[in-house]
Order: sequence, then C-alpha cells, then structure tokens
Amino acid sequence: MNDKRLVKSASNRMICGVCGGIAEYIGIDPTVVRILWVVFSCMGAGILAYLVAAVIIPEA
Repeated sequence: MNDKRLVKSASNRMICGVCGGIAEYIGIDPTVVRILWVVFSCMGAGILAYLVAAVIIPEA
C-alpha cells in the first residue's frame, strides 16, 4: 500500500499550506497549483473551497 497522505505543507507554505500540500501529494510544482487555484477562485467558490480545505486537511 501507498503510505502517502494529503497534509498541509510545512515547507511550501504561503497562507495555510493547502496548495503546497496538494502539490507535494500530486508531485508537481506548488506554483502551478496556486495558479490553478486562483483561476478556480475567479470562476466562483475557490475561496470557500480553500477555507474548507484549510480546516479539513491536517497539518504535516
């Protein structure tokens, strides 16, 4: 089994570490995730989704 877990990043942290944690989990650059999240936010509920993710995703 894969022991990989989605957690907030401690090293790639800007606000809460959500985008950095997602990027580490997927294995891509955190900047790409941040840009996609901004685009998602401009389309609608991105800020609400970030706040929910910041509460739900555990700390590293």
